[in-house]
Amino acid sequence: MEEIVTLFHIGPLAISMTVVSTWGLMAVLGILFAISTARLKVRNPGKGQVVLESIVAAIESAIADMMPDRPRLLVPFVGTLWVFLACANLIGLIPELHSPTGDLSLTAALAVLVFCSVHWFGIRSDGLLSYLRHYMAPSPIMVPFHIVSEFSRTIALAVRLFGNIASLEMAALLVLIVAGFLVPVPILVLHVIEALVQAYIFGMLSLVYIAGGIQSQQQTQEKKEEGKT
Repeated sequence: MEEIVTLFHIGPLAISMTVVSTWGLMAVLGILFAISTARLKVRNPGKGQVVLESIVAAIESAIADMMPDRPRLLVPFVGTLWVFLACANLIGLIPELHSPTGDLSLTAALAVLVFCSVHWFGIRSDGLLSYLRHYMAPSPIMVPFHIVSEFSRTIALAVRLFGNIASLEMAALLVLIVAGFLVPVPILVLHVIEALVQAYIFGMLSLVYIAGGIQSQQQTQEKKEEGKT
């Protein structure tokens, strides 16, 4: 694990390289997407628009495989998560920069965001009481186990991404130290593939958790309606 370097302070708040690179990445992505979507065309779209539409269509298709009844509800959150993680993981390829996802503080923040989104989408789907009711299925005795499961998978989500990205950068550094710059291309390709794979896995696990929260409460509601009939 890399030592966290503090660049400057804003009052008592220490600003590290992870914070600067994360906010810088968000600013760059925001500007790029604002520019690229400023002049969308229905007819004769440009190459940039075709690429963007292909990315969005691929994300929507992946979400539809998991949630066929409401893919567009989850595209903004899950799609943004995928794009941000892919770019954040690849930042380590730029000299003098390190992937912010190699810092546990960022992956923990992302995991907490996923944790909150699971409950947000679940409550939004059918209301607060109905969502809370699924924690008591099949018996109220299961409530503590459901709560422990929620927190444990959030911790696992954060540690998993951090561990993979940190170990990937360390492995690439060690190989370059031992072999010199004789093998930069294979290491570069490995880094790109692994960075994209880790972004995909994190986003897919997030999607599974969100879909599980929505579907579990839907199943509870269906059982309730069947009981009435």
